[in-house]
Amino acid sequence: MKNPETAFTNLLTIMDELRIKCPWDREQTIDSIRHLTIEEVYELNEAILNQDSNEIKKELGDLLLHIVFYSKIASETDLFNLNDVIESLNSKLIRRHPHIYGDVTANDSDTVKQNWEQIKLSEKKGGKTSVLDGVPKTLSSMVKAYRMQDKAAQVGFDWPNKEQVWDKVSEELNEFKTAETLEEKEEEFGDLMFSLINYARFVNINPDDALEKTNIKFKKRFEYIELKAKENNKNLKDMSLEEMDAFWNEAKKLK
Repeated sequence: MKNPETAFTNLLTIMDELRIKCPWDREQTIDSIRHLTIEEVYELNEAILNQDSNEIKKELGDLLLHIVFYSKIASETDLFNLNDVIESLNSKLIRRHPHIYGDVTANDSDTVKQNWEQIKLSEKKGGKTSVLDGVPKTLSSMVKAYRMQDKAAQVGFDWPNKEQVWDKVSEELNEFKTAETLEEKEEEFGDLMFSLINYARFVNINPDDALEKTNIKFKKRFEYIELKAKENNKNLKDMSLEEMDAFWNEAKKLK
C-alpha cells in the first residue's frame, strides 16, 4: 500500500503533465468543467445509495481529481492554488470547532451544529446576514427545503416536537384537498411537501435519499413487468392493469 503523501504527489504530477500534454485537459477552464463536477457528485450519490463501496471509491477519486483540476487552472493565473484551498479548509475547520480548538463546551451534535451556524453567520461578508444565505439557490427544491429547515432550526426556529409537525402535515393535507383553483392547489401542494420534508427531518430521514430509493425500487419493479411482458410476447399497451399488477406483486417479492 502506497503512502498517501506519495499517492497525492503522483496525482499532482499527473495533473501537471495532463495540463501540458493532453489537448482536452489543456483547453479546460473553471467554467467548462463545472457541469462535469455536478455530474460526478450525482454519480457519487448513486454509488452511496447502492452501497457499492468500490464505486464510492472511484467516484471519490473523480471528485478529488476535480478539486486538483480547479486548483491547477486557478494557479496558472495566480487566482489561488491547491495549498490555498487546503489552508482555507484547515482554518475553517479549526474556527468552526471551538469546542475542540477553543474554550467552548459542546457535548452533543445539536450544540455543535448550532455553534457552526452561528460562527458561519458571523463570517458573512457583503451584507449577507441571513442564516439561509448559505443554502445554494441551485439546489433541488427538496434538498433546499430540507437545508433551510435545518439551518433555521439551529437558531431556534423550530417545532418543539414531531407530533406538532405531524399536525401541520395533516393541516396542509386538508388544505390541499379543499383547494379549488389550480393556483391554490399548487400552493397547497407545495406547503404539504414542505411540511412532509420537515417531518422527515424530525424523524432523521433524509427525504431526498428516501425518494431516490423509491425511484430505484419503482424502476426495478416496472422493468420486471416489461421483462415478463416480453417473455409472454405481450405489448404493455395491450395488457390490462390487473395483468401488470400481478407482475408488480411478483417483483415486490424479489430482492
